[in-house]
Amino acid sequence: MLTTLNTAYTDTRAADLAWALGREPLPALATLDVELQDAQLQLRLLGASHQVLLEEERGNCSETVACIPGSSTPLPLGVAKRVGDWEYEFAARVEVLSPGSFAGRAQELLALVSDHPHGLVGVFPGSPHAFTALLAQRHEGQVHWRTWHAYPQDGQLVATRTRVGARVPTSQLSPFGV
Repeated sequence: MLTTLNTAYTDTRAADLAWALGREPLPALATLDVELQDAQLQLRLLGASHQVLLEEERGNCSETVACIPGSSTPLPLGVAKRVGDWEYEFAARVEVLSPGSFAGRAQELLALVSDHPHGLVGVFPGSPHAFTALLAQRHEGQVHWRTWHAYPQDGQLVATRTRVGARVPTSQLSPFGV
């Protein structure tokens, strides 16, 4: 789903992004409810980037990547945590692209995500390449989502990927952890 966000471009630099796990739902400019088997996700576009809310029989999980006033947790390169009965993995990277490469990559991502039934893209006013995109899927019993945050003025594209899956009880692991 593609939408134009009727708001000012709040998080104007990749370095302003912060990561948070477990935050309450923040006011959203656009949402997409996705059902992936027994998991319900709400993909949320914020004025300051994104939030994903996951609800499943085992519990809830909330991920926020945005400009969070007062946050002391910058965007990490990677996180692996236990969240209730889940294993949560997050990774982020910043790509720096030339103007021509940035425009091409932006168009590719906009087409990919806006045409996907589990995708949500919000384009910010002022530039067709200023956007936040989210794409969710379920694979091998785990819920995955990817996000892209585009900063055309700096040629920066922040890409994240998240995986949430059931934690394997220690009693089911072999003595060698495989």
